[in-house]
Amino acid sequence: MVGNRFEIRLMVSAGVTGVILLGALLAPSAAFADKAKKPVSKKSYISQIISQDLSDSDRAFIELREAAKRNDVLRTQQLAASLASYPYDDYVAYFRIKPQLFDSAGNPRADTTADSQVNAFLSQYQGSALADRLRNDWLLVLGKRKDWVNFDAQYSKFVLDDDTQVKCYALQSRLEQGANPAKVAADARAVLIDPRYFGQACQDLVPSLVASGGMSPSEAAAIGRAASEMGFDTMARHLGGDDPIADIVKAAKTDPAKAFRDFSQNASRYSKENQALAWGVIGQFLGKKLDPNADDAYRMQQDLGFNELLSAESQEWKVRAGLRAKDWTLVKSAIEGMNPAVRSRDPAWVYWYGRALKADGQDAKARESYESIADQFNFYGQLAREELGRPNHAPARTKVSEPEIDAMASRKGFIRGQRFYVMNLRFEGNREWNWELRNMTDKQLLAAAEYAKRINLYDRVVNTADRTKQEHDFSLRYPTPYRDELSPIAKQIDLNLAWAYGLIRQESRFIMNAASSVGASGLMQVMPNTAKYVAKKIGMTSYSKDQLSNTNTNLTLGSNYLNMVLLDLDGSWVLASAAYNAGPARSKQWREKLSGPTEGAIFAETIPFPETRTYVKNVLANSTYYGGIVQGQTQSLKQRLGVIAPKAANASDLP
Repeated sequence: MVGNRFEIRLMVSAGVTGVILLGALLAPSAAFADKAKKPVSKKSYISQIISQDLSDSDRAFIELREAAKRNDVLRTQQLAASLASYPYDDYVAYFRIKPQLFDSAGNPRADTTADSQVNAFLSQYQGSALADRLRNDWLLVLGKRKDWVNFDAQYSKFVLDDDTQVKCYALQSRLEQGANPAKVAADARAVLIDPRYFGQACQDLVPSLVASGGMSPSEAAAIGRAASEMGFDTMARHLGGDDPIADIVKAAKTDPAKAFRDFSQNASRYSKENQALAWGVIGQFLGKKLDPNADDAYRMQQDLGFNELLSAESQEWKVRAGLRAKDWTLVKSAIEGMNPAVRSRDPAWVYWYGRALKADGQDAKARESYESIADQFNFYGQLAREELGRPNHAPARTKVSEPEIDAMASRKGFIRGQRFYVMNLRFEGNREWNWELRNMTDKQLLAAAEYAKRINLYDRVVNTADRTKQEHDFSLRYPTPYRDELSPIAKQIDLNLAWAYGLIRQESRFIMNAASSVGASGLMQVMPNTAKYVAKKIGMTSYSKDQLSNTNTNLTLGSNYLNMVLLDLDGSWVLASAAYNAGPARSKQWREKLSGPTEGAIFAETIPFPETRTYVKNVLANSTYYGGIVQGQTQSLKQRLGVIAPKAANASDLP
């Protein structure tokens, strides 16, 4: 719960029974693969869930999966041959084929000879989640081959279309087949946002666009610079060649305050364009250090222009620097100068643009901005509604019937997904479950969420109910399992129950056996050292590390720690939520760097760590609706965010 957890890996032990979830499932037979007994009551769902140990075939299947992840062709061939009668024949075939498409480093192999195997699989399992997964892999091979005829034929069938490299190959295909280079480049701007996902495909696309005249060398250099800002220097050179401000990018990453001072003396040596871009990079890294000079750097960039050549990171931190400085003119200009794809991907920029318009006296236009996101239930949707004078009530509840819920029990994807969960194959389980949700109506989604609730798959309850558009049930979107355990704990230490639930929903999605890559575990993602500290403080003398997986122990230790950081941070939910995720010392450091009293929403948006920034916003937004559910009170998010004043960072013994 404390530390930089950029991704939570959810793990469920096979054979665990009862409401701890996933303790089990249908027997591995043709019955669970294709059909299920139709339940007639809530009790009948639970009666299907039986404790089940893994068979030797299950263990071989899991080993096959791991060998496929390593792209170990020989081992996958051996294991697949031993699983000829395994119920999941499609997964056995996929794990056998996939390593033939990639080398040991994970790069697609243009020289693979698995074409006939791939085509046979896509034909046999057409329309399945796994066929779409293999199609994604195959498109990377076809793109690397530059086999555009077959690529285009397969790309038109790629349902998820969520792979940046595949999108870059699709753009290359259009370019190679005579499409207008300027139009291809315009479409590429919505794809070439995050260099972490570029791979080789996007690195090849950019020089091709420059060579065809669709993209300017300056724009290619800007894309390369975005990669360099993230530490991908080799990629940066491949994308944009030698960057004339490469030395400034390096200096800004190392010591932005020094880079600011040095460039203030040397800026005149550079062209107007390169001055602007250098100030943008320096502003970004000053902003991430919460240095007030970030606003000055970005103001100099704004005066010089070239907003479109700033990286997505620089564009977003330009807004944040303006917010931190309460410079509404810069906030407005920064958002107006954003790449449309960057501006549209986060409702934050819609809300803050409305605030900037309001500060500029354009109240009617500000209301238009708020109205455009007021139907969203997220952090900024809630703030927009409050700006419009509307309460954050949960929408009217849509109920589903028992027959509608019953129908979900026989859905193949749900049955397969459940079996994967009990085998500790959460990735595959989620794939099957989510694929089944495609094209469902809101009422079907609610029926599926209720079904997930009845079989104790609470993360699927949340994930599924979260997808509804018009008809909702917030008792499913914001469920309250373990209430009998959590309520007395919260009451005893006077901890707000809605906030605790908001945090658990974000931390673990109510999966008791959730475990992070840094060692946090359980519903409240408690770190072992933190658990030991809290147990000693509250007099839990019998505590041992193996008790952390116990529901009541985890809730007791997590709740007490949350209360401790709240008291240590003067009762601020914003600061305490940030501290729970990133540690109390960091929360205090960020507060210390404030130039004056700052509204909580601005503090949250300018948290330097992306994970913690998202975490705090989600926890607080969750808590608003939980307030209505567990306390029956309409909550004001703005009131909970409050105003945060600067304060010297005092030492604390809290971990």
